[in-house]
Amino acid sequence: MPNNPTSSPPASDALTEALERLNELEIKASFTEDLIDKLDQVVIRQQTQINALISEVLHLRQQASDPQAATQRNLRDELPPHY
Repeated sequence: MPNNPTSSPPASDALTEALERLNELEIKASFTEDLIDKLDQVVIRQQTQINALISEVLHLRQQASDPQAATQRNLRDELPPHY
């Protein structure tokens, strides 16, 4: 049987190649899972910060619309620091 250069590689070479590709895919999947976990933690932290900022804005809006808070301010607090 003549050796044909266009023929497929022997079965052992194909198996080795398939195992190497599978190993590479497993490594990539592992790194991808790690990255997703890290990104998930970033999203959780950002959502916590967003919730805190929303709460602070609501609190400031309440203070700004509260007429009692405006009358309780001391005029000395309104003076610039150079007086």
